[in-house]
Amino acid sequence: MKRILIVGAGGQIGSELTVYLRKIYGNDNVIATDVRECPALAESGPFKVLNALDATAMAELVSSQKVDAIFNLVALLSAVGEAKPQTAWQINMGALLNSLEVARLYNCALFTPSSIGAFGPTSPKDKTPQDTVMRPTTMYGVCKVSGEMLGDYYHTRFGVDTRSVRFPGLISNVTLPGGGTTDYAVEIYYEAIRSGRFTCPVPGDVYMDMMYMPDALRACVELMEADPAKLVHRNSFNIASMSFTPEIIYAEIKKRMPEFTMDYNIDPVKEAIAKSWPNSLDDTCAREEWGWKPEWDLSSMTDDMLEKIRLKNLK
Repeated sequence: MKRILIVGAGGQIGSELTVYLRKIYGNDNVIATDVRECPALAESGPFKVLNALDATAMAELVSSQKVDAIFNLVALLSAVGEAKPQTAWQINMGALLNSLEVARLYNCALFTPSSIGAFGPTSPKDKTPQDTVMRPTTMYGVCKVSGEMLGDYYHTRFGVDTRSVRFPGLISNVTLPGGGTTDYAVEIYYEAIRSGRFTCPVPGDVYMDMMYMPDALRACVELMEADPAKLVHRNSFNIASMSFTPEIIYAEIKKRMPEFTMDYNIDPVKEAIAKSWPNSLDDTCAREEWGWKPEWDLSSMTDDMLEKIRLKNLK
């Protein structure tokens, strides 16, 4: 990768990935775009307002900037997607199809994240295999499975260098999440610092795979820089780091903040989604094909999250 375009740079992943890529490849070589202005991203490098559903505008930008790699991060997340399923399909699949077509026309590599949401209640729950039944029951999941298949199609049919990972729930101290089922695992840290108590929308015994954002950002780059000859799978790799329930993360925080309390107000939509997802993923293929290995676990992440959030002086 030498010239990179990020589509949907203003979201949870994109706002951090933009900065991360600019440190590696140079500020001027990472063009960030979003449907609305993002002043923070415009400060450190080129930024353009771009509607990912406008294929012509995307193609013109790729051509004029001599882009050789596209990161398509546009998505309505799981809980939001259930509230607006038709809109989720139009945005998620429209942005992906445009990115694939532009990548085909201009010979770009393309990264598009998939998710644990691509699995459904009939998938194996524990150590979910790389290749298994995928019958999601959410529009978000349907979009992710369709996107994986479309990425594979463009690779086999047109030779587009498509690559993807199935992200677990992502936890960050920089950017707040935007409507996902795993958002509680970010919110709990903020509320621990802000108020010393947290009301959890997900049942206390439901396991879900999670990952700290620094590992997720590194995974994007490592996969895109991997030798394509070694990639048996492309769309999309299971990657894993940690798996826990709300009770487990609560206990981890309470070790450091004994006065911290948590109760529950279960969101039935998030509960149904969470229970349909895997407890944990088997990431053997990612480890073998491109050397994936997480660096953060729950304990080290909790130390870092609490330290960084305290510096924000929340009110």
